[in-house]
Amino acid sequence: MKVLLVNGSSHENGCTAAALSEVARALHEEGIETENFFIGNQPLPDCIACRKCRETGKCVFDDAANALAAKAAECDGFVFGSPVYYAHPSARLLTVMDRAFYSGGRNFAFKPAAAVFSARRAGSVASMDVVNKYFTIQSMPIVSSTYWNHVFGNRPEEVMQDKEGLMTMYNIGKNMAWLLKCIQLGKEHGIAAPENKKLNTNFIR
Repeated sequence: MKVLLVNGSSHENGCTAAALSEVARALHEEGIETENFFIGNQPLPDCIACRKCRETGKCVFDDAANALAAKAAECDGFVFGSPVYYAHPSARLLTVMDRAFYSGGRNFAFKPAAAVFSARRAGSVASMDVVNKYFTIQSMPIVSSTYWNHVFGNRPEEVMQDKEGLMTMYNIGKNMAWLLKCIQLGKEHGIAAPENKKLNTNFIR
């Protein structure tokens, strides 16, 4: 089993990476493989609603969004990490998630996920709400911990002093491993994911 750790920061080895590394430590203890996926710090285009992905199965902008969607097919769980900017996740994480989930949502469906955040002081809970909505629309079980999924610090070395935050990250890894093992056991006993139907309406018809 493998969990993809998605780093939505502009800094590959910053505070978000420090948080994700603690999740990874717990997963490794449980025999779960991890892979780091750094979105990068280059400009990224937003979704332009061209709907070409409905024809081709991938986004017309061939960048981190397509790479993430392809990686998702190989993974059993996900942890999405981001710094907090103006009480929301990084724009680069959101634009990649918008496009990857819209074009390749099938690769995320029914797989457990957690959202973790690093903040200097506040805004992490509002950010968590934003990212968790991606999971719920794809029928993904949300992995919780023993407190809100965030760490505090302005630099990685400050994050490493946040003992409560680090324990929260560690417990996410333990809970993720437990859930992955439960899902695997269910599959071995013939319990498959439901085949959900969708119905789209609006308020004028």
